[in-house]
Amino acid sequence: MHNWAANVEYSTTDLRRPTTVDEVSDVVTSSRRVKALGSRHSFNRVADTDGTLVSLDRLDVPIELDAEAGTVRVGAGTTHAVLAAELQRHGRALPNLASLPHISVAGAVQTGTHGSGVGNPALSASVAAVEIVRADGSLEVVRRGDDAFEASVVGLGALGVVTALVLDTVPTFDVVQTVHSALPWRTALDRFDDVVGNAYSVSLFTRYTGDSVDQVWSKSRVGDPVGLDLADLGAVPAEVAVHMLPDTAADAVTPQLGVPGPWLDRLPHFRADFTPSAGEEIQSEYLVPAEHAVAAVEALRAIGHRFADVLFVSEIRTIAADDAWLSPSGGRASVAFHFTWRRLADEVLAVLPFVEEALAPFDARPHWGKVATLDRATLRERYPRLDDFAAHARAVDPDGRFRNEHLSRTVLEEAPLD
Repeated sequence: MHNWAANVEYSTTDLRRPTTVDEVSDVVTSSRRVKALGSRHSFNRVADTDGTLVSLDRLDVPIELDAEAGTVRVGAGTTHAVLAAELQRHGRALPNLASLPHISVAGAVQTGTHGSGVGNPALSASVAAVEIVRADGSLEVVRRGDDAFEASVVGLGALGVVTALVLDTVPTFDVVQTVHSALPWRTALDRFDDVVGNAYSVSLFTRYTGDSVDQVWSKSRVGDPVGLDLADLGAVPAEVAVHMLPDTAADAVTPQLGVPGPWLDRLPHFRADFTPSAGEEIQSEYLVPAEHAVAAVEALRAIGHRFADVLFVSEIRTIAADDAWLSPSGGRASVAFHFTWRRLADEVLAVLPFVEEALAPFDARPHWGKVATLDRATLRERYPRLDDFAAHARAVDPDGRFRNEHLSRTVLEEAPLD
């Protein structure tokens, strides 16, 4: 049994698929070690265990809209694609989405996943309440404003099994998506804030080699003021739909060419009605404070030749600050550098230290669901509340039921599991 990309073989074959919260509680209390699985889109061992894996994809938690509060309650294993379609039917929306709509709502939130946009924080910022089964089998609801809330939202599965979330929603909106290619790097860096602020959500795709950004994807809300025309900066507007990878058919990407459509069909990069690829890749991502964006790009361009043979493409996005203790964008507006690598595990691990060294002066924080080599001492410097989180994890899970080797090594500072 393995993750989506098949680069992680799980340490157990004991997989449970409970249909009720009571069944989740029974699995937790009857297991020495237990971890929840989302859509298996993590590329490291954050969700691994040598005990029992719990998939929540069959959990019977209906999507419930609260029109007065403007919130929605959703089961942990529900995908963003399913949730978004239901919200759209009721004239509601989420403020933002990740690039892939097939990922589970709770898994994305628990690992600090985000979309893009200078005004858009990580997906966890939309969480109003977390429903979580604790180590003793009890169900606890942690609400925004509670003492432990900012520890619980991006909780890495270390605090319990999340069974449902309550999310803020907004009125539905339409989006147009355009793509430009060949934006000169010098112009992109000189006008970086203008480029990334060009639309509601903006992504730059690059391999850090050559003289220009390969592609800029701009997603603009219909009715918002018209942003900067990237063609005025020398970029070339796409005349046909394109994939972010060269020589790849655009069938799986969301509609482009400035055709308006609902938020759920434009904010992700990939269409919900296309099954994700077979996962022939490995992913890494690092977030740096927004003020260091240009310097970080230049540092990566200086070493681009070191990883060119292993890299499919890199995406640069912006994220507004949030308050979660372990959010990679916690406490600071950020720019994210995402790397989609070829599925060559040894080669990727060999080049990551070069990337991490280049980004070290900018206090780069890794995405919790992707591959990195940073140790706990480094992570402790970059996540000011890491020790507080570890203490909270010990308080709610004193016997380490939700621990695993990965969390012990990177977050919890505890002895290896016996």
